[in-house]
Amino acid sequence: MPPFTSLTAIAAPLPLANVDTDKIIPARFLKTIARTGLGVHLFDALRYDEHGAERPDFVLNREPYRAAQILIAHENFGCGSSREHAPWALLDFGIRCIIAPDFADIFHNNCFKNGILPVRLSRAICDALIADASLGPNARLTVDLESQIVARPNGETVAFDIDPSRKRALLLGLDEIGETLQRASAIAAFEGRHRAASPWIPGLAS
Repeated sequence: MPPFTSLTAIAAPLPLANVDTDKIIPARFLKTIARTGLGVHLFDALRYDEHGAERPDFVLNREPYRAAQILIAHENFGCGSSREHAPWALLDFGIRCIIAPDFADIFHNNCFKNGILPVRLSRAICDALIADASLGPNARLTVDLESQIVARPNGETVAFDIDPSRKRALLLGLDEIGETLQRASAIAAFEGRHRAASPWIPGLAS
């Protein structure tokens, strides 16, 4: 997956709490295991009316937020089912970072597995960033993972915490398979020793 180092991008304000995974990507779109093509259905019920036409008042249907890569929301973002299609849809739309006071645990974990940075900041700070994001064409924030800061348009910076191992994986663009492959030589050496020590075990012989 692509590394996440520093991102300066349009931020979309979504001042909603308890945004569940069915709201992020409705269940009827879960018939695929492909990670692409889901962005068009992101927030489907909020973005489109019953005839499939865009709702002009929804933030991602307006400029400049159609190109947003950062999303700012309220508490308990990503609650509901454990569907990994939710971060897939966000990523396919172009979202690389979500800022909220807190996240549902499984969704939070799935974000890291798919190269999305979830940033936990207080409700007060999120509200300030939502106000920043409402500046339209100037709604740009910088999220610097290396320094662990969010930079506001006025130059103020806000620090955030992140688990060091997850930070490293995002900086290097490593998912769980990538992390495992980094130890490929050690795994191969272990398997070689195991075959030599246990030649009678079926399937170990080279």
